[in-house]
Order: sequence, then C-alpha cells, then structure tokens
Amino acid sequence: MDRGHCRAKGGHVDKNNPWYGGWGYGNHARPDLSNAHFAIEAMHDSGLKQDDPAYQAAVTFLSRTQNSSETNDQPWAMDDGGFIYSPAGDGDSEAGFITGADGKKRPRSYGSMTYAGLKSMIYAGLGKDDPRVKAAVGWIQKHWTLDENPGMGDADPSAAGHGLYYYFYVFAHALHAYGDPVITDAQGAQHDWRVELVAKAGSLQKPDGRGQARSDGWRTTLC
Repeated sequence: MDRGHCRAKGGHVDKNNPWYGGWGYGNHARPDLSNAHFAIEAMHDSGLKQDDPAYQAAVTFLSRTQNSSETNDQPWAMDDGGFIYSPAGDGDSEAGFITGADGKKRPRSYGSMTYAGLKSMIYAGLGKDDPRVKAAVGWIQKHWTLDENPGMGDADPSAAGHGLYYYFYVFAHALHAYGDPVITDAQGAQHDWRVELVAKAGSLQKPDGRGQARSDGWRTTLC
C-alpha cells in the first residue's frame, strides 16, 4: 500500500502536504474524503491490520478534513467537529463556505462527509474516547436529521436534499461501525437510528416498490 496514497506531479507528497494520506480520482487528482472513505472501508474489509502505515497516513488526512482546530493543523479549520469534502488548498466543501468576522471564508461541515469521517476514523482504529471521534459524534448529535443532508442547505436551502441517499448510505455504515443502537441528540431525544432509517426509506418508496428518483445537483440517484 502506498503510504502517501496521493501523488503530486513529479512524485509522492510528503506529510506536510494536505494531500498526504488521501485518495482522489486518477493518479494525480486532488484527494477528497468521498474517495477516501471507500478506500478505507476496503482496507478494513480486506482485514488490513490497524497498525499498517496506510491507516496511519489515512488518519493524518482524516484529521485535516475535520473542522477541529485542536487536531487539524490547517489554518482554515473551525471547531464544530464536522467534516468537509477535501483539505486540499484552503479546504473545499460541497456545502459551501462560512465567512468569519475576519472576512475569511472557511469550508462548511456537512452530514454525508461527517458520517464518512466518523466511519473512517473507527475503521482506522480510533476509539470512542478519541477527541476526533467525540467531536464528530457531537456534530452528529447537534445536526440529527433524516429529512435532508444536514449542512447542505445552510447556504442554499434548495440544496438541502443534495446527496440524500448517499447520506443515508454513510449514515448507516458509520453508526453500525460506531456500535451504539441508540443516539441521543443535542436536545436529549433518543433515536433508534436503524428503525428511523428504515421508516424514512420506506416513506420515500413508490407504491410499485421503486424508490423516488432525485436529481440533486450531483447526479440522479435512486433510493
């Protein structure tokens, strides 16, 4: 396994490069968490030991994709605990950006990538007491919903449902990996996430059994 994973033109990237430990599209493409979480899941399912250098490099990438300045060494990092699409450049998010009091734009956390980050950290061997895992779960508790991909509609309400079924996929895989059958949200309400997900998916199903097609700005997807 390539320890640096992503390559810049001319060779491998080193640990100081925000590309380090990630996966992208093709040999020279910028890495992103969407590619990375599938690669990390494949490593996990293959039985790769958690002390493998590939996981260690991936944890560096994951940490740099999380809005947590305590553990993310990138200058744009905020502190809500959620995840963005890519740490490359000044950070990138499908949910857009937040402009701070200093006038600087910082990438916004959103649901599908936060669950992808949580799942990936657990597969890479981080425990529930790790501050990065705690921060991700804290974001999930504050943004609990199955009605939209949380964070996506903050800048543009019409985009709230973008990537909804992708969100359902990582939601289920991440919480299965986390291992708790019930999640308590920030208001103290308890959620049996399996039951709620099945009910939500069922509500989107047509009478003939098909799922509802969605054209969500990423691609058309089916439930």
